[in-house]
Amino acid sequence: MLFAIHCLDKPDGLEKRLAHHAAHRAYLQEGHAHLVVAGPLVSDDGETMIGSLFLVEVPSRAAAEAFNAQDPFVKEGIWGQVIIRRFDKKTDNR
Repeated sequence: MLFAIHCLDKPDGLEKRLAHHAAHRAYLQEGHAHLVVAGPLVSDDGETMIGSLFLVEVPSRAAAEAFNAQDPFVKEGIWGQVIIRRFDKKTDNR
């Protein structure tokens, strides 16, 4: 199953995000879930990171929640809002 994990940083969280970015990247590279795509959300200036978005393929919602819970950004309290939703990939443009 595919799940989208949409995370928004707490206000003024950029410095903390940058301080823990290496640990976050290392966690993602460990392969706890099959990452289909992942990357930072940015403000309208196209540069300032304000959150993260992940599309993961895991067997259940519980697995998506567990993957997110172990992320160093969660452990360090960087994200103020996290929304996890099932994602239904459509390939025929309908």
